[in-house]
Amino acid sequence: MMTPPSYFESFDARQMLADYPVGDAFVARYTGMSRDELFALQNQRFATLMRRGWQIPFYQRLWGAKGIEPGDIRSLEDIVLLPVYDKTDLMASVAARPPFGDFAGLADDPARPPVIFHTTSGTTGRPQPLLFGPKGREVTNLLVGRMYRWQGMGHRDVVQSVYGHGMINGGHYVREAVTHFTNALFLSAGTGIETRSTAQVALMADFGVTALVGFVDYIRKLSDVARAEGLADRIAIKMICGHLGSDDRSAIESAWGGAKAFDWYGVGDTGAIAGEGPERDGLYVWEDAQYLELLDVDSATPVAPGGLGDMVVTCLFKDDIAPCIRFNTHDVTQELTGTNATGMAFKRIAGFKGRSDNMVKLRGINVFPHAIGALIENRADLTGEFVCHLTRDATGREDMRVTLETRGGSDAGELSAMLRKGLGVEVVVALVGPGETAGVTQVEVRQKPIRLIDERSA
Repeated sequence: MMTPPSYFESFDARQMLADYPVGDAFVARYTGMSRDELFALQNQRFATLMRRGWQIPFYQRLWGAKGIEPGDIRSLEDIVLLPVYDKTDLMASVAARPPFGDFAGLADDPARPPVIFHTTSGTTGRPQPLLFGPKGREVTNLLVGRMYRWQGMGHRDVVQSVYGHGMINGGHYVREAVTHFTNALFLSAGTGIETRSTAQVALMADFGVTALVGFVDYIRKLSDVARAEGLADRIAIKMICGHLGSDDRSAIESAWGGAKAFDWYGVGDTGAIAGEGPERDGLYVWEDAQYLELLDVDSATPVAPGGLGDMVVTCLFKDDIAPCIRFNTHDVTQELTGTNATGMAFKRIAGFKGRSDNMVKLRGINVFPHAIGALIENRADLTGEFVCHLTRDATGREDMRVTLETRGGSDAGELSAMLRKGLGVEVVVALVGPGETAGVTQVEVRQKPIRLIDERSA
C-alpha cells in the first residue's frame, strides 16, 4: 500500500510563498503593478481552478444544468457565464449526499493527502461542512497573516484572539495564521464561554497583550470588564483587528485607550477576502487569491462602480479540496473608487454593509439591522448593544422594536427620532440596562451576536 503524504509533503510551501508573498515581498510585488498584469495572473490561476472544478460532481451538475461545457469557459472574462451558488445549494448537496455533500472532491483513496474539516458557526441555520486541502488551508491562513503583518503586527506583539473554537473554523485558522505567518505570540482565549470575560482581561494584563483579534462586539464588552476589574491601567492594547463593518471605529479605539482598529472581511468558505492596510483607506481585496464580483441583489448583474451589491467570490487558489467558484456570500458592500493611499494594485471595498438575505423591508423601506450599530456607536449613554424584533399586528402593519442598552439618562423618543433619520423608517425604541440584551444576542457565546428576531407570523 502506498504511504500517504504528510500535511507538509502534500504541497510545496516554498512555491506557495513565492506565489502568495507576505511581508515586504508582498508590498514590493503589488505596489505599482498594473491592472493588466494582475489580470493575467488571475487568469492563469483561474484556468487551473476550472480544470479542478470540472472534476467535482457538484460543479458538473450545476454547470451542466445550464448547458455549459468545459470548452465554453476560455478565460476569466467568461466567468459571468457560470451560475452563482450559495449556502442553500451546498446544504442541498449535503442533504442529498450526507454527511459532506459532493462539492469537496474528496477522493476515496487511502493515499490521499490530509483533509482539514470544520464547520460554519450556524448563524444562519444548520452548520455547513467546511473542508480544506493542505494548500488551500495554508493560503487561507497566509492571507490573514499577510494582512496582520501589513497592518503592523510584529515579533514584539502578544495577540489575544476571542474567535470561537470547537467545530467552528474561525478560531483555528486565525491561530494558524498568526503562528505560521507572523512572529507574534498568540493567546487562544476564545469566546466568553470558553474563557470567561474576567479571565480574558486577566490574561491581557498578565501576559502583556498588545493586539486583540475577533468580533468587535465582544472586544468592546471586554473593555468594560477590564475597567470593572480594575485592570484597564495594566493593559496596553495598540492594535485591534476585527470586523467593524459600518461601525464607527473611534468608539472601539476609545474604549481601548486609543488602540488602532483595523477592519477585514471573509467567510468560512473563502477565508479572508479583503482587509485594511496601514493607511486604513478601505479594505483591499486580495486579488491575487480572490476574484470578487459585486452583483445586484435582485438581478444578479454587475453593479455600477460605487453601487451596493452582493459579494460573489471565486477563490483562485483553492484548487485542491472544495473549490469555490462564484459563491454568493449574500453579504453586501460597495467598491471604493479613486486613488488609494498605498499604491497597491488591488481594488478596495467599503467593508460589510449587511446581509441581503437578512435585509428587512419595513413599510417599503429596505433596512439592514446591522446598520443600527453604527448609529448608536458613539453615544456615551448607550453600551452599543442592541437587538431588533420584527412584528406584524392583526391589520398587517409591520413594526420593528429596537431594544437598546442604556447606562442611564437616555430618552427613547429622541433615540427613535435618531434611528428614523439614519434608517429612513420609523422604529420603536425600548430601553434596558447594561447587559440585559445578552441573553437574547448571546454576545458572549456566539461568534456573531443575534441582532434580528423575526416574530412575524407566516
